[in-house]
Amino acid sequence: QVRLVESGGGLVQAGGSLRLSCAASGSTFRINAMGWYRQVSGKQREFIAIISGGSTNYADSVKGRFTIARDNAKTTVYLQMNSLKPEDTAVYYCEAVDGNTRVDYWGQGTQVTVSS
Repeated sequence: QVRLVESGGGLVQAGGSLRLSCAASGSTFRINAMGWYRQVSGKQREFIAIISGGSTNYADSVKGRFTIARDNAKTTVYLQMNSLKPEDTAVYYCEAVDGNTRVDYWGQGTQVTVSS
């Protein structure tokens, strides 16, 4: 079992920056990928970024503005968000993928609000 706890959300003006963190605990040795998604109320959860080994992948909507990174122990993943726009407002969720079972684990989410 893996537990994920996000932090770092908040209110920021358009053009500003935020850094989200997601700390994993439990059977972290099972994780082979970690990522970020976001969801606006009434809409589907949207993929933002993922990191696996040395590889990263981003949604087109955040390329060049957001950066995903992972610590050496591979138990914490970060999302550096720059040049934030009002449309980035959402609840941001951290995901961890079990490399053997492909089971997804999710955090509780952290609210990001970008004011215009």
